[in-house]
Amino acid sequence: MRRPARLAAVLPAAALLLLLLPGCATRLDLPSEDAGLRLRVQSSVIAPGNGGELIAADALAPGDILLTSIATVNSFGIRLGTFSPVSHAVLYLGDGRIAEAVGSGVRARALDEVLNEEQMVVAFRVPGIDPAGAERLRAWAESQVGTRYNTAGVMLNAPFVLNRRLCELPLMPASVSSFCISGMATVQLGASRDDQFFCSQFVLEAYRRAGLPITDADPRWVSPADLLHMREGDVPSIAARQPLRYVGHLKYNPPPLLAADGP
Repeated sequence: MRRPARLAAVLPAAALLLLLLPGCATRLDLPSEDAGLRLRVQSSVIAPGNGGELIAADALAPGDILLTSIATVNSFGIRLGTFSPVSHAVLYLGDGRIAEAVGSGVRARALDEVLNEEQMVVAFRVPGIDPAGAERLRAWAESQVGTRYNTAGVMLNAPFVLNRRLCELPLMPASVSSFCISGMATVQLGASRDDQFFCSQFVLEAYRRAGLPITDADPRWVSPADLLHMREGDVPSIAARQPLRYVGHLKYNPPPLLAADGP
């Protein structure tokens, strides 16, 4: 007679596990001469430990991508919805200047202002950017100052980020996951504007317009969390042409959500 009670106790836990498994992208590395079969799981750890370091602004190069977070309701909501420690993406232009897409539109401003406002700022680099490419990035980004924020794109992206977790079930082949995400994005984001930008869309569009695309995916599909998972050693939900290189943390004083991330 106790079996139904035990089953009732197990079912909620099983249901919770099923809810948590989607969205935890995995990759199965086949055996090699140096290692056997290995399952890698997407990671949200971003503390400057485990090989990370705190850096000064002069370590940055034009074109670097800064991922940030701050203790605001909007940032909290984005981080909660994407299960990520980052909520905003910024493009470094060089000479202590950045460009970003925010609620008031695209703007350029001093890097110091970002460092003063944000609680965590971590830099990543696209390998192989030469001075000519960096100049194309800067020129396009600055030409977009004043462009309106893609509010509709953000509103459509929020349910897409949650729904696409069904495409990221553990052990799902990368090709199947990519096809699933692409199909879901076509249906759910088809009406989104591509002449207005939210933060990560703006960064990816700058690279695309400079002839240096980071990913073959539409920039409207990509969140700051997706950029984080494009780093070396992680498992991306949306594939990058090449992994982003970690440069370092410009600031690390994480907001309450995910503040416990360890090295």
